[in-house]
Amino acid sequence: MRVLKRLTPYRTALAVLALFLLYPLADHNAGHVNAAADAAVFVLLALGLNIVVGFAGLLDLGYAAFFAIGSYAYALAASPFYHLHLPFWPMLLVSALIAAVFGVLLGAPTLRLRGDYLAIVTLGFGEIVPTVFLNLPKYTGGTNGIVGIDQPVLFGYHFGFNPTPYYYTLIGIIVLSVIAILRLRDSRLGRAWLAVREDEIAASSMGINLVTTKLTAFSFGAFFSGFAGALYVAKLGIVSPDQFNFTVSFTILAMVVLGGMGNVFGVIAGAGILYEFQTLVLADLTEWSHDLGHAWGIAALARVDFVNLKFLLYGLGLVFLMLLRPEGIFPERRIRAIMTERGSAAGEVPPADGSAAKAPMTDAPPPGGA
Repeated sequence: MRVLKRLTPYRTALAVLALFLLYPLADHNAGHVNAAADAAVFVLLALGLNIVVGFAGLLDLGYAAFFAIGSYAYALAASPFYHLHLPFWPMLLVSALIAAVFGVLLGAPTLRLRGDYLAIVTLGFGEIVPTVFLNLPKYTGGTNGIVGIDQPVLFGYHFGFNPTPYYYTLIGIIVLSVIAILRLRDSRLGRAWLAVREDEIAASSMGINLVTTKLTAFSFGAFFSGFAGALYVAKLGIVSPDQFNFTVSFTILAMVVLGGMGNVFGVIAGAGILYEFQTLVLADLTEWSHDLGHAWGIAALARVDFVNLKFLLYGLGLVFLMLLRPEGIFPERRIRAIMTERGSAAGEVPPADGSAAKAPMTDAPPPGGA
């Protein structure tokens, strides 16, 4: 009974999880399952970035760098490139730990930076890492990347290119990651992250060690990115530097912001919705419009081509969503309260005659009495 009472607040999440577990059984389209597995990779990436941006309030524009590091860590250790074929499951953890180490290395020079300056440094790091992989062909394959990456084997079952086992593996890792992140958020370290996010100076004056707090945020965020990187390249069987450009970092950040910074379940929803909107809805929009145009007899819809307008529609969608829901689809309570307070304050316009600024005057008795 106690276990059931503890699970009561999460009954909606458990119901959604059950639907996701049943999804490959209901939809036998391998392309749809493959898209869902790729979306799960970005969900894992968004969960990691949410620790850095949503919990600790550190703006990171180079998060794809850790994605690349985790990907190459596994690819170099499990491919014909170095004639190494280390097993997938230990290397999954090793890749995440390597990415976490680089998270600390990135965080160390940025301890004194905040806001725009921190964003510029992380952006630079995000551009440096793929460039390094690109310009070291002897060690990383260069522009050709690394091909023939070993795919997972579990109890003698080879995953191969079947998206279903990858999908279930990612769902399991996401569930474990959510449990760990929720425990982290409610721990002493998580409360320190939230304190730094709200007011760094006040947190420092209350005895919070800013150095270790920021470094652990970068490290944990990079850890989950390394997880996602190893899974992603194992599924694809190939890795190259052009998979980790700035667009990837921006997309992950947009998922966190649109889902609701600081809200774990909101970030999951934002990542899934944005990825499916970008890859499925926008990709099939031309076909849908042509079908509607022929069915309704509208020549304009039958001729329009949305393929070249894909990124325009994607950007417009982001703009309208931020205008309608600036705090995200499922905002955290604190952020929702702050955005609501700002909105109400912006809506209060003082009268033109300045009467609101005039305080009422009352006849007060002199200090010594009458």
